[in-house]
Amino acid sequence: MTLLLPVLGFIFVSMLVAGTVLALSSGQGAVVERRLEEIAGAQSRAERSGTSYGRTLLGALRRIGEAAPQRASEIGKIQQRLLASGYRRHEALWIFLGLRVGVALACFAISTVPLVFRPSLAASLGAAGMGYVLPGFILSRMAKRRQHRIRLSLPDALDLLVVSVEAGLGLDQAIQRVGDELAFAHPELSEELRLINLELRAGHARADALHNLATRTGVDDVSSLVAMLVQTDKFGTSVAQSLRVHSETLRTKRRQRAEEAAADRKSTRLNSSHITIS
Repeated sequence: MTLLLPVLGFIFVSMLVAGTVLALSSGQGAVVERRLEEIAGAQSRAERSGTSYGRTLLGALRRIGEAAPQRASEIGKIQQRLLASGYRRHEALWIFLGLRVGVALACFAISTVPLVFRPSLAASLGAAGMGYVLPGFILSRMAKRRQHRIRLSLPDALDLLVVSVEAGLGLDQAIQRVGDELAFAHPELSEELRLINLELRAGHARADALHNLATRTGVDDVSSLVAMLVQTDKFGTSVAQSLRVHSETLRTKRRQRAEEAAADRKSTRLNSSHITIS
């Protein structure tokens, strides 16, 4: 058994290296891109080599992800988390799946090396399972943090929207202006608003572009804002007044969340101090 584990680890690492070599050998398009970059002179030699290695690694991960079997329901959940984290390219899904498989194989191979503990098949399989789950956990944390930042920046964006609409701008122009103004203070929300502007320029209806915003972010406050804007556009009511009321509602909700978080921290400190005293 002790001889079998290093052999299995060597086999898995060899498979990973073989996939990387295949991605390297099938890179005729990458060669053309490198030649174009050399002609353009836009990057230095070190930058081109770093970009080439990055593209090679991403290509290998994408090929591994495409070959890995996945359930359709799980793929939909992963796509939603990638969108909420800000990764919108179609390749991001396959790169993430390949990364998950690669991390699992790497953890399995590392656990077979007798550094501190004696290797065992159960420990190696457990390490592979942890490596398989770890990228999904990190992705969920990234999505939640980005959603939290968007939720905090939404009242400021609504205030700017109110000012822009009351100044005489249309809703589409106001969204574009607010997206430009928030680029430094709130880059996540600014990026989402710019995507709305791009969809409108591409010919999408305003309601569809707003619904896409709610789907991408996955934030409940954004969904309520989208519903309000769609209803306002449908019934022809005052956009500025609706935005002002909604902004006050969001500020109240944000203050309530802050008070709840402070109360939870206070209760946690009291419980910890009580345990220490006892």
